[in-house]
Amino acid sequence: MLSWFIALFEYCLMVPANRIGYANGFSGFQLKLIQEIITLVVFAVFAIVYLKEPLHWKYLVSFCFLLGAVYFMFKK
Repeated sequence: MLSWFIALFEYCLMVPANRIGYANGFSGFQLKLIQEIITLVVFAVFAIVYLKEPLHWKYLVSFCFLLGAVYFMFKK
């Protein structure tokens, strides 16, 4: 039940955010990439803090590659 509530809450925030973002000039691809980065950051914090998983160097390198993707997505 809790996981369904979390998904519903996320959906209730995501739809208006996408409408506002699209109305302010973001493309659908840019909005999706922003959503994925936010999701990965939140999950990484959850995995480190709650699940007590170690932070390996390969995760940091992977995150840097994702930040590179964000950079190229928004570069004019």
